[in-house]
Amino acid sequence: MSKLHVTTTINGEEVEFLCTPAQTVLDVLRNTLGLTGSKEGCGTGDCGACSITLDGRLVCSCLVLAPEIRGRKVGTIEGMAQGDRLHPLQQKFLEMAALQCGICTPGFLIAARSLLEQNPDPSETEVRYWLAGNLCRCTGYDKIVRAVLETAADMRGAA
Repeated sequence: MSKLHVTTTINGEEVEFLCTPAQTVLDVLRNTLGLTGSKEGCGTGDCGACSITLDGRLVCSCLVLAPEIRGRKVGTIEGMAQGDRLHPLQQKFLEMAALQCGICTPGFLIAARSLLEQNPDPSETEVRYWLAGNLCRCTGYDKIVRAVLETAADMRGAA
């Protein structure tokens, strides 16, 4: 099968890679580009562990074919922190122990950031609804939801 040349922007940097027409974005991120933060939990778009943003929209990278990101903007967990400074959501997840094994954590963080970019003052119901596409087998979700709500309040207070 012939390879396709793709140029795209990932976390603000232009990136080029070769892929087959059938490769997923998740596969290219992890195996070609070495960006292993996005995880494959199910491969069917049901768990959210591979969540990224594509042109600002939250998507499961296991469901998007790599050639489809040509010329588009991709955001991954690797782009959340600014150097050594964690994103407020990352910091709050650590402070509140809103993570356990870590497989789902990148997806939750990307989804939560996407929510707060669209709605800086979500209700608990809105947070739970927005994160419903992300599954965790280790926690009861409460610490995750609380961390998102507290981060939202902190970010509104800092603005």
